[in-house]
Amino acid sequence: MKFLLLLLPILAFSNKGLEISKKIEKQNNGFIGEESTMTMLLINAQGDKITRKLVSKAIEMENEGDKSLITFKVPKDVAGTKMLTWSYKKNDDDQWLFLPSLKKVKRIHSNNKTSSFMGSEFSYEDLGSQELEKYTYKFISEDDSNWVIERKPINKSGYSKQVSTISKKYMNAIKVDYFNKRNELMKTAIFENFKEFPVNNKKIFRANKIHMKNLLTKKESILTWSNRKLGVKHKDNLFKKEGLNEDF
Repeated sequence: MKFLLLLLPILAFSNKGLEISKKIEKQNNGFIGEESTMTMLLINAQGDKITRKLVSKAIEMENEGDKSLITFKVPKDVAGTKMLTWSYKKNDDDQWLFLPSLKKVKRIHSNNKTSSFMGSEFSYEDLGSQELEKYTYKFISEDDSNWVIERKPINKSGYSKQVSTISKKYMNAIKVDYFNKRNELMKTAIFENFKEFPVNNKKIFRANKIHMKNLLTKKESILTWSNRKLGVKHKDNLFKKEGLNEDF
């Protein structure tokens, strides 16, 4: 009994990361649907830059993870490329890529989800919905403004762990460190330009800029959002894989 009493504070401390993560998920639920225009800036190790324009749409699902659709608009060589993601709370996400040059829908298998998405420093895994049930959590530290939480994937992943600095004000990550399978710090994402969106008498914050730096390759990718709207009611059939090639 004495051993159990000594263990209880340790167990409570270890579960704090999960409890905080549940609060964050609850605060970010209820967005209904989302749409925006996005700019993706790719920067190689030599500083050369490529700019791409995208349109993003997402729908919130009740019993499973969200669904999202990304469509490239410019430049011409990638225009019409689409990525559809169906997220799940426990199982691996389903993802499909439509390539207009081939007029073909390609399924992204789990072995390829650690690969670069369209030449960026974001992987297919990064662009999936980060469902609470897919990770274990460990509380690291906190101060007046932020929490620091470590999470480890339960399912197959390209990462051994992620360490997130989470804003108490925005109830979202402002920094995430990604560690590879050798437990090396591989990438760091900085989340900036937060904006408040009112949805059904609830205030939800979203970062409108993510700067992803690959510390191993020295490459960078920057995603920025404009014309962003939450509370959008999309039809579910917009997110069916059978419709990916409708415009072609």
